[in-house]
Amino acid sequence: MTCLPAYTEKKLGLVIDLDTCVGCQACVTACKEWNTGGHMAPLTDRDPYGGHVDGVWFNRVHTYEHTTEMGGRTVSFPRSCLHCEQPACVTVCPTGASYKRASDGIVLVDEDKCIGCKLCSWACPYGAREFDTDVGVMKKCTLCVDRIYNDNLAEEDRVPACVAACPTSARHFGDLGDPTSAVSQLVANRGGVDLMPELGYKPTNKYLPPRAHTEHSAKVNAPALEPIRAEGGFLGWIDRMLSN
Repeated sequence: MTCLPAYTEKKLGLVIDLDTCVGCQACVTACKEWNTGGHMAPLTDRDPYGGHVDGVWFNRVHTYEHTTEMGGRTVSFPRSCLHCEQPACVTVCPTGASYKRASDGIVLVDEDKCIGCKLCSWACPYGAREFDTDVGVMKKCTLCVDRIYNDNLAEEDRVPACVAACPTSARHFGDLGDPTSAVSQLVANRGGVDLMPELGYKPTNKYLPPRAHTEHSAKVNAPALEPIRAEGGFLGWIDRMLSN
């Protein structure tokens, strides 16, 4: 079994704002594009346009309908590795392939040690592990370690690909172990939460819950549309054909 570091110098992770995420999938495609040639490259992408699609995706976005007293809304929920403080995926690994770095808290996989037993995927309650069928090893989000430490990039570009691509700035990156960091202050101000905290894995990544609707929220008071009247002539015929 693999041991965890007793202390990490940083707790690098993501803060995801569920109030501003629109589910556009930009983070998903940017992640795939960068990582298929990055640290864990290549990523499996079999039969993408056929009937037997198989591939490795480090980031996925799910969509849910959420109903409250103020009405319903669509909530987009991005999901990737949470780089937990107590990651079960690491402690169950029999070869030491899965490990947590003491320098920054990022959880990674050493492909040279991975035997593809999938114990880590069974242990992870968040479904964040991906099995690459082409090479027979487990892969996962790396927080784009080849970007965030790349001195050849401008400082503002040293963020995970998903963060750089988000058009609504719903994704934030930083040191969540530093209470004075921008991401830590954002979590404190918005009441950021862990995903399934009752499990005790202490995810580093945090989610900012959707803001509650208020009486000042925009309301649509437009009158109901009148029934369409049957029209004669050529336009009426077209209308009837399109309505069938």
